[in-house]
Amino acid sequence: MKSSRWLVLLSVTLFLLTAGLYVLHFIVFRDVRHIFIYMLGDLAFLPVEVLLVSLIINRLLHSREQRVKLDKLNMVIGTFFSEAGSDLLRLFLRFEKDAAALSGAVLQERDWAKKDFRRRLARLQDYRYAIDFTRGDWPELKAFLAARREFLLSLLGNPNLLEHDKFTDLLWAVFHLTDELVHRSDFSSLPDADQKHLAQDLHRAFRLLTLEWLAYMQHLKSAYPYLFSLAIRTNPFDPAASPVIR
Repeated sequence: MKSSRWLVLLSVTLFLLTAGLYVLHFIVFRDVRHIFIYMLGDLAFLPVEVLLVSLIINRLLHSREQRVKLDKLNMVIGTFFSEAGSDLLRLFLRFEKDAAALSGAVLQERDWAKKDFRRRLARLQDYRYAIDFTRGDWPELKAFLAARREFLLSLLGNPNLLEHDKFTDLLWAVFHLTDELVHRSDFSSLPDADQKHLAQDLHRAFRLLTLEWLAYMQHLKSAYPYLFSLAIRTNPFDPAASPVIR
């Protein structure tokens, strides 16, 4: 309400100021024709001004604002992978029947050029995950996620996530899996239906996490090469990964 009143007051003030200046011009020069010549000239240029301000300048400002938001969002994503995402990928990989094939889809090319990112993305989008309930360690996964529950909640409350639906979907999938695991105390005697349900929840989070990891690697490659170097040396899909440079 206060903002609306301020805008109305500003509009009225500017209008009165313009009218006052025209009146002053008439009092000094006594030339109405001159006033209307310049007024018409200003009105004729008004559509061009609207074009410049509304379409070009606003678009440039919006583009810059989007880049700033994207940088902030990528900082949030980087924090997620540093605190949970990379280790979570390693835990998820233990449940995959053919972990070597999934790792191969990521490691097939040695280079990380744009064309190689596109190839990896195509393979990972088409990859059919095969989650085996009995292969991984559910209590360990539960303990890992439960310890990071507050961290995940803090990420979900970040307003920058409104600009990234895919990462938001990933967080909800991981948080849902966390809730499912926290509500179970024993994983050794679950019925088949419940095992399939948990495997499906893990599959959803695993696929979204893998795709988001690849997108984040591409961002690091172009924006922060030094961070990309460490991220690749500790690649969760590489069994021989080591932070030590050899």
